[in-house]
Amino acid sequence: MSSPVSLGIDLGTSELKAILMDASGAVLAHTGVRLSVSRRHSGWSEQAPQDWWQACLQALDQLRTHEAFSRVACIGLSGQMHGAVLLGDDNRVLYPAILWDDSRAVAQAQQLGPGFAEVTGSLPMAGLTAPKLLWLQQHEPEVFKAIACVLSPKDYLRLRLSGERISDMSDAAGTLWLDVAHRQWFTPMVRATGLAPAQMPQLVEGGAVAGRVTAAGLGLSPAVVIAGGGGDNPVAAVGIGAINAGDGFITLGTSAAIVAITDHAAGNPASAVHSFCHALPNRWYTMGAMLAGASCLRWVTRLTGMPDEQTLLDQVQAQLPVGQPVPLDTPLFLPYLAGERTPHNDPLLRGGFMSLGHDCTPAMLGYAVMEGVGFGLLDALRAVQSAGASVGACALVGGGARSEYWAQLLANILQREIFTLQGSELSACIGAAKLGFLAIGEGAHLLEAGMPVKARYWPDLAQQPVLQARYRKFQGLLTAAKPESSGRGIPNAVQLSADLLWARACSRKRWVSQHMFAGRRHRGQARSHILSSLLWALRSLN
Repeated sequence: MSSPVSLGIDLGTSELKAILMDASGAVLAHTGVRLSVSRRHSGWSEQAPQDWWQACLQALDQLRTHEAFSRVACIGLSGQMHGAVLLGDDNRVLYPAILWDDSRAVAQAQQLGPGFAEVTGSLPMAGLTAPKLLWLQQHEPEVFKAIACVLSPKDYLRLRLSGERISDMSDAAGTLWLDVAHRQWFTPMVRATGLAPAQMPQLVEGGAVAGRVTAAGLGLSPAVVIAGGGGDNPVAAVGIGAINAGDGFITLGTSAAIVAITDHAAGNPASAVHSFCHALPNRWYTMGAMLAGASCLRWVTRLTGMPDEQTLLDQVQAQLPVGQPVPLDTPLFLPYLAGERTPHNDPLLRGGFMSLGHDCTPAMLGYAVMEGVGFGLLDALRAVQSAGASVGACALVGGGARSEYWAQLLANILQREIFTLQGSELSACIGAAKLGFLAIGEGAHLLEAGMPVKARYWPDLAQQPVLQARYRKFQGLLTAAKPESSGRGIPNAVQLSADLLWARACSRKRWVSQHMFAGRRHRGQARSHILSSLLWALRSLN
């Protein structure tokens, strides 16, 4: 009999990835299909579930050319967490999927309040699923009335593959509707959002059977088993072998997080620290989450007019070598482009630069962005430790792990050994494939297997005085990041960057001082000029 192959699918925000993996853990083939996000209104973030399915079909078509595709015996699923997929009685999608970084439900999160946080593992936050349903009830009542079931994003792929409405414990924990300690739906929170338990999907563990392939035309046998799977972070943990209490890792992708594996539910809701179910039974994880990670680097690359991120990174390394302390007056960056979770729990926080000067270069901005994300992770690390979780040496996974400069900078900031792994960009796919094997009674030996270490980075003690001084300055800038409604801050990330950079580039224009630093009415009149000049201004720094 030919050896079985597991198909691992990871539905990310910006890309759907898929791999074929054999029972020894070897990746035989992999592919990816890019995805886009719709932002119809400020603070909104949506995708069409049908686009996920089309991306899945494209990925399967690409993998089908490999001989191992005919040996696929199981499928494991991983995906972005906290999204809301709304289904009617006929499994028709009723509304665009509301994603994890959508902030429309701020008021609804506050309305739900902290009363159930010790049970659900987290404070209500606008990015989690439950507040979004309360928003829909209040703003889209006809859609809300038609809801038959709410799924997480990767579970929509399961629905299309098998016709089953099933989720797993780890993804369910991210909805705020789960009793994370007892791993079952928590009816009081479900009802608090106007729903009933019957509108929740069936729950299984990540390595349990959760359907079989029924979709036609995929080149897959109806005997192919689909595992429960899990959310992207816990499944990535399975991929890299972080499955035991004390294991920890950092994800640096579109978002960022510090994750510590525990043998019990252990959160700190007051510091916006999550305690969620792992993708394996009898395991949990404590997480400090940032809403913007490596996406900040993509943002500044685009604004500075660099052709790609590597070009900007090369300039950073040339002008600000990682082995030398940076000047104290190097610009600082607040990484709150999409708000923040840990420890601030404020989706309306906004980011930007500070301490810009006439001599500022794109490399300085690039450094400031990487350092700012690092300082945000330091905030998250301290919050995670406040929950009693132990965090030692950390694996670094995600797209940001490709930068040796960033890895060393994180080691310096977090004062911990950081190590990167070969193939870590596929960690969620690999974890999903492992769960697929568990669903057919194989692959238990793969769980303890990690990934080969690519490089190790140790803290440079000589950097500490400067980094600590800069971190104190970073902390002092939080007030400026508060939303305008608080009377203390600015309305969005581009506003701060636009105001400062436009002033730098257009300092010869007399009306800058007359308008940009004048009252709110004049700032409103000048804002369109500021924003339209931003890209030109940044490029002029080069």
